[in-house]
Amino acid sequence: MLTREEVLEKAKEEHVKFLRLQFTDTFGTLKNIAVTTEDMERAMAGKITFDSSVVDGVVSNHEQDIIFRPDISTFVVFPWRPRNEAVARFICDVENPNGTPYPGCSRSVLKQVLDEAARMGLEIWVGAEVEFYLLNIDDNGNPTTNTHDRAGFCDLTPVDLGENARRDMVLTMEEMGLDIGFSHHEMGPGQHGIALKLDNALSIADKLVTFKFIVRTIAQRHGLHASLMPKPLNGMPGSALYFHILLRRKESGTFLEPGQNLQLDQEVGHFIGGILAHTRANTAITNPLINSYKRLVPSERTPTYVAWSEESRNSVLRIVAHDGPGSMVEVRNPDPACNPYLALALILKAGLNGIRQQLPLPAPLLENTSQILAQQNPELRIARLPFTLEEALRELASDPLARSTLGEYIYRTFARTKGEEWERFQLFVHPWELEEYLTNY
Repeated sequence: MLTREEVLEKAKEEHVKFLRLQFTDTFGTLKNIAVTTEDMERAMAGKITFDSSVVDGVVSNHEQDIIFRPDISTFVVFPWRPRNEAVARFICDVENPNGTPYPGCSRSVLKQVLDEAARMGLEIWVGAEVEFYLLNIDDNGNPTTNTHDRAGFCDLTPVDLGENARRDMVLTMEEMGLDIGFSHHEMGPGQHGIALKLDNALSIADKLVTFKFIVRTIAQRHGLHASLMPKPLNGMPGSALYFHILLRRKESGTFLEPGQNLQLDQEVGHFIGGILAHTRANTAITNPLINSYKRLVPSERTPTYVAWSEESRNSVLRIVAHDGPGSMVEVRNPDPACNPYLALALILKAGLNGIRQQLPLPAPLLENTSQILAQQNPELRIARLPFTLEEALRELASDPLARSTLGEYIYRTFARTKGEEWERFQLFVHPWELEEYLTNY
């Protein structure tokens, strides 16, 4: 990790002129304010103040002064900007003027959960796979719903017309310190997937907000629009954000023993049980858009059941093979629109609570369809994910653990804003309604 002096020297060597202080608002949007390098030492000392509404994501009559506290380890120079008068960034925590965490800082929420894991003697490693669409833009630069190609799963050029853009995204990510596992064309036309290798949970959240920034920036440079909407196209696959989670005991320094059957490991079983116990409430955060629930509908590969499995992709948790010791818990229901700090905080807090409470590991989902499941055991009832954002918000409101993890400040901001979003949706007459009803009624 670079020291403050080494960062200053690196900025001088790289001819950095502008410094972006980046932060994520309540709803997962990466934002920044820019200062020149003349103010770099003041910025690193936490002397830059601003208005709290940019962190809350909404403007109200309760704004206050906040401080941006750069994380020195996140310093990086943007590789696509000019090398003279270069641009660099820090990812920042947001604090009150007295130095305490600002209650609307989602990065601090995740750090608090990871501190709890450390007190329990656990290290948490997370990888991620992100899916997105590359869409054409119109003559005015606005995104269309016309995909950049008609390729399918893992197709090559010349069918995969997005290969060059995806390659540039990967190269840029690597220049900015993101470790890429793989990249490929996804199942939908114009749809792509890029995976991030395992890292500590806070670093993965930082990398995910950087990932989205890079994908959109590089797509724009290729004359395209990168859409991270969960379901941008009718009749086409939705886009997911998969989290791969590994637990490690600090004192042992090792993961689960090679070949160990995960469902027989009590601690990991409690962890899974905890996640599942709060999945329906957490869905409001992991799937935060009205559009998110257009993806979470029954299909062969869609996670719709609050269950775990080694086989079924209809479960929200799946146990997957890993090239090291042990197995990974794959959380399948989140989508790229979520705030990764809050999503990971809720998922991990639920799992830690499962360990503390020694929650039992439920029976696994063995089949890929609910029809077969019902035929095998009509008495078995497995909960579904919420059908709508409104239902998810009700679940979140009734879950004390989720609310306490977010903190009442973030919870109230999120719930109020998303409730208003649902009301606007309900008041709008949609094209589908006109096509379905106008002729006959």
